[in-house]
Amino acid sequence: MRERTKKDLIFLFISVVLYAIFEGLMLTGFIPPYMERSIVTICINIILAASLNLINGITGQFSIGHAGFMAVGAYVGAIMTVKFSLPFIVAILAGACASALLGVLIGLPTLRLSGDYLAIATLGLGEIIRIVILNISYVGGASGFMGIPKDTTFTWAFFVMIFTLLFIRNFVDSSHGRACIAIRENEIAAEAMGVNTTRYKVLAFAIGAAFAGVAGALFAHYNYMAHPGSFNFLKSFDILTMVVFGGLGSMTGAVTGAVVLTLLTFLLADIPELRMVIYSLLLIILMLYRPQGLFGSRELSLKMFTRLLGGGRRDNA
Repeated sequence: MRERTKKDLIFLFISVVLYAIFEGLMLTGFIPPYMERSIVTICINIILAASLNLINGITGQFSIGHAGFMAVGAYVGAIMTVKFSLPFIVAILAGACASALLGVLIGLPTLRLSGDYLAIATLGLGEIIRIVILNISYVGGASGFMGIPKDTTFTWAFFVMIFTLLFIRNFVDSSHGRACIAIRENEIAAEAMGVNTTRYKVLAFAIGAAFAGVAGALFAHYNYMAHPGSFNFLKSFDILTMVVFGGLGSMTGAVTGAVVLTLLTFLLADIPELRMVIYSLLLIILMLYRPQGLFGSRELSLKMFTRLLGGGRRDNA
């Protein structure tokens, strides 16, 4: 417990320093507004990638309907601020709760499936959510939900991202997280040892859905609107690509995948005719030479740097 607390405090300290640096660069104009947009988008994508990694990487399920939960969070959060004039924090919490509840309702019947069957089921459910929203005139229907206040700032996105990473990291290190990892490694053996596999799969699914809802609320309140087209199956594949790119089961990998692929998207925005070609080629090369992702299932830690530095000193000696 003390070691975990120490790591969390170090992580918080580094996070505050990074926030101060970025905030200072933005205030001085060194980072222009369009780059600030990229940074906020990276924070939102990190939340999405980390939450999906809990489901796919840690618990070993194969969900590709994450955009559906993001859509629920975006629309519920927008309703809270636009229709009921409630504070932004209430909108975020409402989006998280609505997505988590939907995650439980969907998880109970579907998580008895596995592999390709679960992937098809979650993909279909994600599209069902989008189509239902598309036909609700109360939230704008096919035209989208307009007039959402821009409450999401870099500060909100950054610290919600930090909270997400801390929460999921501590969950994974808890007994509940160990049960999820046991299910990923061998579900039959885990159940034989007394692990309630359905309960833990639904729990992981609900937590992942809740944070996807948080990301959705941040997304809607940063772009002034929520449109059903922003939450189609391609968005789910984008999130899945970030997780696979970084390495299934690695929180460090999820963060790295979100940062690299989001930056790549922005850097290639000026050449739209080649953007998807370059994007696809990089992913193909990665899958050929590093199929487990950049980090595999490993985490970046201070001990890793210490070993590298120690090895370097010994080599120099």
